[in-house]
Amino acid sequence: MKQNPVFDRLTALADPIRARLLLVLERYELTVGEVRAALQLPQSTVSRHLRALADTGWVVSREDGTSNRYRMASRELDAPARRLWQSVRDEVGAMATAARDTERVRGVIAARHSTSQQFFASSAAQWDKLRTELFGVRTELFALLGLLDSRATVGDLGCGAGQLSETMAPFAKRIIAVDESAAMLRAARARLSLLDNVDVRQGTLEALPVDAHELDLGVVSLVLHYVAEPVPALQSIHKALKKDGRLIIVDMLPHDRSEYRETMGHVWQGFSADQITAWGKEAGFNTVRVHPLPIAPNTKGPTLFTAVLIKSNRT
Repeated sequence: MKQNPVFDRLTALADPIRARLLLVLERYELTVGEVRAALQLPQSTVSRHLRALADTGWVVSREDGTSNRYRMASRELDAPARRLWQSVRDEVGAMATAARDTERVRGVIAARHSTSQQFFASSAAQWDKLRTELFGVRTELFALLGLLDSRATVGDLGCGAGQLSETMAPFAKRIIAVDESAAMLRAARARLSLLDNVDVRQGTLEALPVDAHELDLGVVSLVLHYVAEPVPALQSIHKALKKDGRLIIVDMLPHDRSEYRETMGHVWQGFSADQITAWGKEAGFNTVRVHPLPIAPNTKGPTLFTAVLIKSNRT
């Protein structure tokens, strides 16, 4: 006849060492070596007791590189097991050995922190290079897309081949990608064809194919320098935004690269913060903030800026 699980659990908790193990693993996730240091026990003893606790469902583990990390299975326990542990915990926690275990495990955690601090102390000068090698350039900017409201409708205005729409799509309810160029739209539709929350439309900034108050956020990235009359374009975007909607502009600060007019058709050689602020206010935005962006290494183009234009909730 199979033994009731409650007796297996009672048997597992009957050993004082296992009770001490659970007490530290209830609060911390530790490796075998860290548990050994905290409880001052041989590694073989720790491994044996952890195996017994795992077999009876008291602890769980996960792989972390070449090691396993153990924690008490607090979230996985049923109500009777939690009540049983609470009774044992109260008794074991009052023992002098428990206080010493707790003090030593704090030292183990502090040693972890010290190791990471030693790494940063020795690698601070090379940290940017190392992070780029590991994760790529400006990865933190992609992470900030998580700040987008998942209920938002975002306009990628002047979407080009659709790279930005593709990047934003997982974080927003809907993306409306707009561009005037038929060739760019073909490339965008090919890139975005598998994304069911992206709507690709042909149109200009001055006459957006977007309903009034349809957008929560508009993004105009490296597009405004192609627009002959920026104020009407900004007015059109203002109309498309909901109350309290925002427009983000990314473009170039003033520069002397006159060859861009001939080679790429630029109409403007960048914009000053005063220009953007004046045009934004004229278009109806009540708040305009302009910030230069850091110069990325190994780039040849002019310095970029980002501007945030906020529509008043009264308009």
